[in-house]
Amino acid sequence: MARPKKCRQVSKLPRALYYKPRGIPMRDLTEVYLPVEGAEALRLVDSEGLDQQSAAEQMGISRHTLGRILARARQVVARAITEGMAIRIEGGDFIMKGQGHDGKIVVTSEKNMMNRGRGQMKKIAVSSEGPVLDDQVDPRFGRAGGFLIVDPETMECEYIENGAGQVASQGAGIQAAEIVARAGAGVVLSGYVGPKAFSALTGAGIKVGQDCDNMTVREAVEKYTRGEIALAEQPDGGAGS
Repeated sequence: MARPKKCRQVSKLPRALYYKPRGIPMRDLTEVYLPVEGAEALRLVDSEGLDQQSAAEQMGISRHTLGRILARARQVVARAITEGMAIRIEGGDFIMKGQGHDGKIVVTSEKNMMNRGRGQMKKIAVSSEGPVLDDQVDPRFGRAGGFLIVDPETMECEYIENGAGQVASQGAGIQAAEIVARAGAGVVLSGYVGPKAFSALTGAGIKVGQDCDNMTVREAVEKYTRGEIALAEQPDGGAGS
């Protein structure tokens, strides 16, 4: 039986939750995501100068776990700096820890609290060949078998069939975009997203991650939340979108 995952304790949220290169318009930027616990690990070790054992104790996790979180966070920041990407600090698996009026440590019970008005990480829609997380990502966005709408914080999901898109002679991508928008998704992960579907998604404020074929839905969501899937600046040229 797998050991239950510990929530990371975060005592201080970053003053800003978004960073971008100067002089590059937002529309021309690709974003990478840094989970909140990753930002906390960077703060404790690289900014405050704590050793990894002390930082791990403050976050209520093992030194090995702290090391993994820190390595991923450094990789996200390095990619953003070297490739000119924006960094969005959002989501993850953490609880807030603060000090109450009586001086005692208070830990919030609400997971993934973002108290700067950003709310929790939006749902992710993944084009899927089947109804469960371990099914393969369907590389065709518009003509996918269906969409798994995943809550990245809990990994709870809902499957929506895309029968109309599979038989439509045209406009399948736009219909698929409407499906995921109605489901409340803020991000789409797929293999190929064509120009019309891309325009419909971005027009609805939905971000797009492409080239997610050859992995399961679970793997795609986990890679995205670790900042390992770049958000697209333009539609993919692949067919079947």
